[in-house]
Amino acid sequence: MTQPSGLAALEAELLRQRTLLNLPPKAWMPSREGPAGAEVLDVAIVGAGLCGLAANLALRMEGIFRIRLFDRASKGREGPWVTYARMETLRTLKQAAGPAMGIPALTFRAWFEAQWGADAWERMELAPRTMWMDYMNWFARVSEADVVNKCAVERITPEGDLLRLTTSEGPVYARRVVIATGLDAMGAPRLPEVARHIPKGKVYHSADVFDTATLRGKRVIVVGAGASAMDNAATALEEGCARLDLLVRRPAIPVIDKFTGTGSRGMTAGFVGLPDEVKWEIMNEGDRFPVPPPKHSVERVARHANAFLHVGAPVTAIEERADGIRVMTPKGALDADVAIFATGFGIDLSQRPELAEFAPHIRSWGDVMGANKAAENPGLAAHPYLAPDFTFLEKQEGACPALSRLACFAYPSVPSHGKVTSGIPSSSEGARRLASGLVRSFMAEDAAIHLARFRNYDIPDMTGEEWLPTNLAATA
Repeated sequence: MTQPSGLAALEAELLRQRTLLNLPPKAWMPSREGPAGAEVLDVAIVGAGLCGLAANLALRMEGIFRIRLFDRASKGREGPWVTYARMETLRTLKQAAGPAMGIPALTFRAWFEAQWGADAWERMELAPRTMWMDYMNWFARVSEADVVNKCAVERITPEGDLLRLTTSEGPVYARRVVIATGLDAMGAPRLPEVARHIPKGKVYHSADVFDTATLRGKRVIVVGAGASAMDNAATALEEGCARLDLLVRRPAIPVIDKFTGTGSRGMTAGFVGLPDEVKWEIMNEGDRFPVPPPKHSVERVARHANAFLHVGAPVTAIEERADGIRVMTPKGALDADVAIFATGFGIDLSQRPELAEFAPHIRSWGDVMGANKAAENPGLAAHPYLAPDFTFLEKQEGACPALSRLACFAYPSVPSHGKVTSGIPSSSEGARRLASGLVRSFMAEDAAIHLARFRNYDIPDMTGEEWLPTNLAATA
């Protein structure tokens, strides 16, 4: 039996591995001064969850250190893991290296085995959700993430060649801003129109944070067929709900995972280089075959005798009643106390006041593909069409140059970059791409400074007397 070494030993090994890799490199970015002498960050990252932390580490590994992350959540609660996520375990294979950027001692496996040993690792099938949050907290600490918690970014506006972030803690200036706020980075939870008139408490979105213990003894309807729907249904059942009805608008629960089935290093690293038409068709086909819920999540629900599945049953209307709600479907009506809509997130810039200055100028996939294609899939058409470095592009060239300083390293980037911001497995790949793009951008912007540095460098490597020239006349 292997014995765990402990986190202190792992952190010592992490230091050794970083030293072997010559990390971190030396700082090279010129400093800037903002209005009235204010501090200027090289990069401000909005969001300190998985993508934010990965971006921070990738930038540090490129020698960029004036970075700060801003998150609405309190310390240790960033991301969905201990807020609205309700699965028992992660859906990702435990072997995924995640945001470790190729450093073995930074992986989840190294962190786990240091505490519980290799034998416990072999016994574990999938990582418990709350354990992943513990790992993320450790990762944030050892990667030296400078996080400002309980801080809302209320608006981002251009200020000269900088960006000004209006936050609940005061103004912040940065040369670049990275949006890393996950699924709802450019919109909000997508609650269908038929449910919006029902008060909170009788209707929830699966991304709402509420006390699931209040579902005990209640008649609960969950709408959706994905992983989140199954997680919420299982949670309601395990809390002791009286009855659970799962409503699926499709004729069956999805069973084919095209993205995982066709996944490869080529898709991860090369998707960004595909022609736009091919990217569109892949994503459009993906919407026709949505990602199925994990088998174990379906079984977690199906084992309960008071759980009932209804397919071909989209919600057509909801009535509020004195004793709850009545939900209408083509298959008939159901009475319930609570309905939870696991209906995903939408792109809706009107829901993002922090981006109001930029919203009218952001080029979308609909702009690129044209009206006919956009009409086929309005949801896909609404996604931002991003540059190879994740920065936004203008609808009309020259109308909003500051967009080139604003990057979307969050779920809405998937149609442009592939699935490098949609979960754990490829987060390092995406973060490296973001960081290398920002390095190129900074170098180009500061070209005159770097040229002057090159010209002015005059520190000798030798005294010049190590080998003096020979007098030819004296040796003749």
